[in-house]
Amino acid sequence: MKTLEFSTILDASPEAVFAWHARPGAFQRLTPPWAPIRLEQFEGIREGNRAVLRIGPGPLALRWVAEHYDVVEGRQFCDRQVEGPFAHWEHTHRFEPTDDGGCRLVDRIEYEPPAGGLGAAAAPYLLEPELRRQFAYRHRVTRRDLVLHEQYNADEHPLTVAVSGASGLVGSQLVPFLQTGGHTVRRLVRSRPVGEGDILWDPKAGEVEAAKLEAVDAVIHLAAESVFGLWTPAKKQRIYSSRADGTRLLAEALADLDDPPAAFVSASAVGYYGNHGTDIITEKDEPRKAGFLSEVCEAWEAATTPAAAAGIRTVQARIGVVLSPAGGALRLMLPAFWLGLGGRIGASDQYFPWVSLDDVIGGLYHALWADDLAGPVNLTAPHPARMADYARTLGRVLNRPAVLSVPESLIRSVAGEVADEMLLKSARVVPQRLQESGYPVGYGQLEDALRHVLGREEASEAPLLVP
Repeated sequence: MKTLEFSTILDASPEAVFAWHARPGAFQRLTPPWAPIRLEQFEGIREGNRAVLRIGPGPLALRWVAEHYDVVEGRQFCDRQVEGPFAHWEHTHRFEPTDDGGCRLVDRIEYEPPAGGLGAAAAPYLLEPELRRQFAYRHRVTRRDLVLHEQYNADEHPLTVAVSGASGLVGSQLVPFLQTGGHTVRRLVRSRPVGEGDILWDPKAGEVEAAKLEAVDAVIHLAAESVFGLWTPAKKQRIYSSRADGTRLLAEALADLDDPPAAFVSASAVGYYGNHGTDIITEKDEPRKAGFLSEVCEAWEAATTPAAAAGIRTVQARIGVVLSPAGGALRLMLPAFWLGLGGRIGASDQYFPWVSLDDVIGGLYHALWADDLAGPVNLTAPHPARMADYARTLGRVLNRPAVLSVPESLIRSVAGEVADEMLLKSARVVPQRLQESGYPVGYGQLEDALRHVLGREEASEAPLLVP
């Protein structure tokens, strides 16, 4: 039997850490973005509750059923595999009080790998390094989430938040983040039948179940057509209308409520600014060398006007390039970099306005609570990177060379309009208003952010392995 143990000190009580794990959304928050794990059923962490997972890519995914047992309120819970690939798997989650009122979070795993002797021989080289990566990530996320919920005293002030785009890259992590803080989430959905607690919002039909928005504390609006893909005329129309028309429909519905939300946080993008070269960009800057995306963002933000005019505190969150291997630009870049074929795109001094997914979630959460925050707010990292530096950093994190460069002429010939609108724009955007309002940036340095989302922490950061 092999044993692994991972531990970390948290500045929260054992009861608070236990409660975080017991709430809906904890499993999704703890799943690393690079891991092919899908939750199909989760009953909770009480005695006898079960979780059903699919582990692995697509049709090769294996079914894993875990059962919870030996639950001690505020101190521990355990789960064991009752169906799955391992010969044996038991996982104990312990929450030990420390002298200063904090908590030592301990994850202890006893397991026997699959495939008998072959599996046992391979485990130290394949399985155990991956478990180190995953639990280091889990502990970082737990610490950061608890800090944010404590900062805004979430336990004392639970909110009801309506969220559109809940299944997207940002929304699929924002929703569980809110849930682990004790908040109630009402998803805005565009298809029928509408699930219990969900709210119908159908921009194409011009329909909103406005009555279900009464008494909601806040709305976070993320839904929009993806900008990735071939920009046909039909695609461009969907990009525009999903933002301008869909946002206006929602803003008008909120404005007409008898008991409207206190805050309306609507996504926008740094594409608003156009190409600013090497100039530092804050929320005071206007679009320059504007094109299609800039026009889309202007219409997107203007569509929130009905809500603001009705007295609802309205934030337009201008989101940068979100770093996550689960989607977006980083996911598209990774295959080439893994093969050692990565490098910069465009000019070496072109700026890349990146932001970690965790800071997008944290920034949106901050916008719910910051009563003095309204209007445009940049959700980017405080240190945007030149493309050459970004490529070198990603290569270093992956331990791959990143010396190639793709000429602008080739990019334009392959990508057409998308090249000038997305790939060759320079936007040195900084989150001035966000930081001035007191948001604690979690990942301000590019290398730290990439190591976090890719699970490529330095060896010194690895958790304890018990022989």
